[in-house]
Amino acid sequence: DHAPWGEEQEKHAQEQVARQSQTPVPTERISDYHDNAAEYWNKFYAKNENKFFKDRHWLRIEFPELFQMVEADAGEKNVMEIGCGAGNTMFPMLIESKNPKLFVYACDFSSTAVEVVKTNPEYDPKRGKAFVWDLGGDDIPPEVEPESMDVLVLIFVLSALHPDRWEHAMNNLFKLLKPGGLIVFRDYGRYDMAQLRFKKERFLSENFYVRGDGTRVYFFESEEVVKLFGSKFTIEQNAVDRRLIVNRLRKVKMYRVWLQGKFRKPLRGEQPGAPSVTTVVTTGEDKSGVDGIESDDK
Repeated sequence: DHAPWGEEQEKHAQEQVARQSQTPVPTERISDYHDNAAEYWNKFYAKNENKFFKDRHWLRIEFPELFQMVEADAGEKNVMEIGCGAGNTMFPMLIESKNPKLFVYACDFSSTAVEVVKTNPEYDPKRGKAFVWDLGGDDIPPEVEPESMDVLVLIFVLSALHPDRWEHAMNNLFKLLKPGGLIVFRDYGRYDMAQLRFKKERFLSENFYVRGDGTRVYFFESEEVVKLFGSKFTIEQNAVDRRLIVNRLRKVKMYRVWLQGKFRKPLRGEQPGAPSVTTVVTTGEDKSGVDGIESDDK
């Protein structure tokens, strides 16, 4: 589970990233990846459709707060899965829910992803609503009232945004949450295997890449997450999850690095709390296949 990260791994990772930066995406192609980001995600979901749905068994372990809301006596609760993809959080919650007052919103940058959600047999407009919305946009979606969400789910989503839209994303998250509401977060960490495997002409800018399918991905440091969320939210968890994968046939060691956090909106009149000390996730649940969008064409 918690794989030690020594000087050898750190040096190797730094060398890989330095090598990638020497052969960046050609200048004339950069604007295409940024300007047409939604279209590349549409193509991704058109190709994969609901085959990209993954049952997130680990959600209950890492984010038990979500599943407290499916209990029969939980009362009126609103959850919003941002960057919903195929509805990987929405549908497990609705399927398990015994709470008649739970309503789950699902939104995505990709209109194709939203159609995938709406055509799922489990989709029920009386219990949930799916719509297109850009987290990095200028305002919250018209489908949702300000300060109406109890929990926002942000799993492998922030990394798809251009860094210059992060501040807009933080403002939108703050507007959506009720005072005392919670964000559950999981995303790619710096020097994750996916970052180190990128080959030539995938480097957009520092720690920001384009995959072979044209979708973008950023790899965060824990300190960046603290800076982003800590200005508005109280940081209840700031975790680094490192995993070691060994390919015995090729005699290759590969490291997965994910960041995980829980961020709570202060009650009215309160200030954001001090960040918690970085913790380490050590559960036995295997997350090696967790929603990572990894094209073979790096």
